[in-house]
Amino acid sequence: MPVLRKTEYTGEIIWLGHVPAGGGLQAEPSDWLELGFAGISGERHEGENRASCVRVRNLYPEGTEIRNVRQLTILSEEELALIAADMGMPAVEPAHLGATIVLRGIPDFTFVPPSSRLQGEDGATLTVDMENRPCVLPGREIEKNHAGFGARFKPAAQNRRGITAWVERPGRLMLGHVLTLFVPDQRAWAP
Repeated sequence: MPVLRKTEYTGEIIWLGHVPAGGGLQAEPSDWLELGFAGISGERHEGENRASCVRVRNLYPEGTEIRNVRQLTILSEEELALIAADMGMPAVEPAHLGATIVLRGIPDFTFVPPSSRLQGEDGATLTVDMENRPCVLPGREIEKNHAGFGARFKPAAQNRRGITAWVERPGRLMLGHVLTLFVPDQRAWAP
């Protein structure tokens, strides 16, 4: 019996990008991305393993080698619009947030359950790690191009920053492709 349930929700890929290794947070837009088990070749977050960071410091000392479950950053067009509105901007550029993918069509996207899958038309499959909490780094990128707005990002992005994910099955993603959402077939945790 399958443990992942196909939902009625799909997300159209409206933006793709990658953050070059050795650089800052700024993503470079792309029409397509080739995904391997280690993520995107030459990308800042490429690798099957990574050094632990502040996000998991209650589990490991920073720098401990762990599995890389944050190869990709996925955002929703709808949540980006809400962030921009709260910041008083017409739009927030995904490149400033280090985005890999921006989807249109999946409601309440930041809270898609961990371990959900997003599957592309050719079978490429991404596993949702968890919510990508907002931090000050994207605000610094925004500030470079929109003086006075950078500090507004973190509070505006609360509960809207999207998710981190890793590649479960390699493949190619292209602008206009559709990702189908599969969620774990289990009840919510209720201790």
